[in-house]
Amino acid sequence: MSLLNTVRNTIVPVHKEGYVFVAAFFVASLILGWIFEPLFWVGLVLTLWCAYFFRDPERMTPQDDDLVISPADGKVSSIQMVTPPAELNLGNEPMLRISVFMNVFNCHVNRAPMRGRVVSINYRSGSFVNAELDKASEDNERNGLVIETVHGQIGVVQIAGLVARRILCWANNNEPLDAGERFGLIRFGSRLDVFLPAGAAARVSLGQTAIAGETVLAEFGSPKGPVISRRS
Repeated sequence: MSLLNTVRNTIVPVHKEGYVFVAAFFVASLILGWIFEPLFWVGLVLTLWCAYFFRDPERMTPQDDDLVISPADGKVSSIQMVTPPAELNLGNEPMLRISVFMNVFNCHVNRAPMRGRVVSINYRSGSFVNAELDKASEDNERNGLVIETVHGQIGVVQIAGLVARRILCWANNNEPLDAGERFGLIRFGSRLDVFLPAGAAARVSLGQTAIAGETVLAEFGSPKGPVISRRS
């Protein structure tokens, strides 16, 4: 039984949005293998990658209204004061923006960074440049949520990337979200921007790896100064 439990704990479930893609990759592998046998193994590797891409692991999220939790797995690619996108209606004053870039090997299920109520959801079409570039926040296809929290309204923007062609959002207007709750998914390779009002201080550094639903990106009301990191 201990071996069975170990296997169960090791295998990460695939999100239902990925079922059709995994099945399509596997069928394609069978067809390619029928044409030329070695291609089956190539297709099988790609099928396993597809299942890995759509993995949806459980996460342990800190339940503290002063903490801002990462909405995505990936690398912290930007921490700066930026005017939020106009469609969010968060004003013209710069807000703290923390960006997390997801490559094609990261888990792409998106989670709410704070507990609150969804005030608005705004989709905007656009291009598909590399999501790691700063201009992606303005030029790329994106979907923005505004969440009312105890510290005011925050913005969470799903941004399509170079190969991403589909942004999924399951949240609805006027519905509550808990910190760490799943609210969307982006296929394949993309970015999440979080816009925070005054009082938030970053708790991550550029280049740091973030884990959705677990890594603390920022904190409200803390007397601590900026985070200093050392590369080792």
